[in-house]
Amino acid sequence: MSMFKPLSYDDEELDTTEISSLCMNCGDNGITRLLLTQIPFYKSVILMSFECEHCGYKNNELQSAEKIQEKGVKYEVKIKEESDLNRQVVKSDSAVVCIPELDFEIPAQSQKGEITTVESLLARAVAGLEQDQPARRALDPESATAIDAFIERLKQCKNLENSFTVVIDDPSGNSFFENPHAPQKDPNMNTCYYTRTKDQDHSLGIYEQSEITNDPVPEEEETSAENLSDEVLTFQTNCPTCNAPCQTNMKVTNIPFFKEVTIMATNCDNCGHRTNEVKPGGGVAEKGTRISLRITDVSDFSRDVLKSDDCSFSIPELEFEVGSGILCGRFTTLEGLLVSIKELIITNDPLISGDSAKNDIKLKVEEFSKKLDDVLACKIPVHIVLDDPSGNSYIQNYYAPEPDPEMNIDHYERSFEQNEELGLNDMKVEGYEEF
Repeated sequence: MSMFKPLSYDDEELDTTEISSLCMNCGDNGITRLLLTQIPFYKSVILMSFECEHCGYKNNELQSAEKIQEKGVKYEVKIKEESDLNRQVVKSDSAVVCIPELDFEIPAQSQKGEITTVESLLARAVAGLEQDQPARRALDPESATAIDAFIERLKQCKNLENSFTVVIDDPSGNSFFENPHAPQKDPNMNTCYYTRTKDQDHSLGIYEQSEITNDPVPEEEETSAENLSDEVLTFQTNCPTCNAPCQTNMKVTNIPFFKEVTIMATNCDNCGHRTNEVKPGGGVAEKGTRISLRITDVSDFSRDVLKSDDCSFSIPELEFEVGSGILCGRFTTLEGLLVSIKELIITNDPLISGDSAKNDIKLKVEEFSKKLDDVLACKIPVHIVLDDPSGNSYIQNYYAPEPDPEMNIDHYERSFEQNEELGLNDMKVEGYEEF
C-alpha cells in the first residue's frame, strides 16, 4: 500500500499523524499534524499543520514528496503579452527565479514551493520589498529611495510596460512553466535540461558513497561488463508513481548494427505502474545524430527505437516537438514511443489535463490527440525525427545492412550549447562508433 493516498473532497477519514514538537514562539510543546497525500494530476505532497495551545501560535506548510529528477531544468520565457502574465508556474523550494533585465533574483530556499502565475511572482516580490520600507525611510533614506525606484521597475514589468524575461533554474527538476501553445512548441520559451554540478547535488542533499565514508569502493564490488551481459540483475527501489517498494531488473544487451545498451525495467505490484529505461554504452559519440524516417506503412510503427535521455522527438507535419529530457531514455517500438509521449505530454500534464486547464487548450489538445491517433493508423503521411546530440539514439533499419530508402541519418558537429548541456565542457569524447 502507498503511504500517499489520493486527495478527495469526500474522504471523511483523513489519515493524519500527530506528533509533539517544540513551539518556536514560546518554547513550550505544541502539536504538529502530518498528512501524506497525492494531489490529482500533480504530485505527492506532505501537508504540515502546527498549533500551540499555550500561546496560540499556528503555522501551515506544504512540502513536495517527489523524488529529485535525474537532471535539472532551466526555463527562459519571454513575457511580451498580458496573457503571458497569466502563465501558471510550479516552483519548487530549490528553484532560483530571476529577471535578467532588472538584475533581480529570488534565491533558492528563500520561499516555499508553490503553484502560482508570473503576475503573482511579481506581486509577491513587490509586497516583500514594500513591507519594511517605512522603517528604511526613517533609518536609511538613501537605501529606501533606491528600493522605491526598483519597486517601480517591478511594477512596470507587472503592468507590462516593457517586455522582460523570467528564468527559473531548478536543479531538482521539479519545477514547471506553462506552455499556452501546447502541444506545439512555445516560440517564447526555451527549456534546457542539464546535468547537475557536484555543488548542486550537495545543495539537494545528494552525496556519493565515497564522499560520506571517505572510503574507496572495494574491488570485489566491481562487476565486469562481461558478467553483466550474461545475467539479469535485480535490486530494490521505490515506484516513481506511488512510492511503494518494488524491484528493478537490469540487463546489458547488444543491439544489432548499433551498440551495447543497458536496459532497466521496473514493475510495481502495488499500482501496476511500469517503466523501462535505457542507458547507451560507450559514452557520448563524437558527433550528434539526426534520424528522419518517413512513415509509409503501419508496419513502420513496429520498428525498434532506442531514444536516449538527450534526444528530442519531432513530427514536422504536425509542428510537434518534444525536447530532450522530458521523456527518459527507453528501448521500445515506434508505436510505443508515440503512445508514451501522448500519455506523458497530454494525459499527465497537470496544466493541460487537470481542473486548472483552460478550455481553449483542452480543445487544442483533444484535436492534436486525434491527429496522433490518425498518425498511428497511418492516415496522415508524416516524418518521425529523432535529434540526439549525444549520438546514442537509433531506429531499426528493416533493410540492414543495406541503407533504408525511407530513413535519412545525418551526423553533425555539436554546438557549444549542446556540449554544455551534455556536460562535456571541452572534455575529450570517448567511445565513438561509426554506424
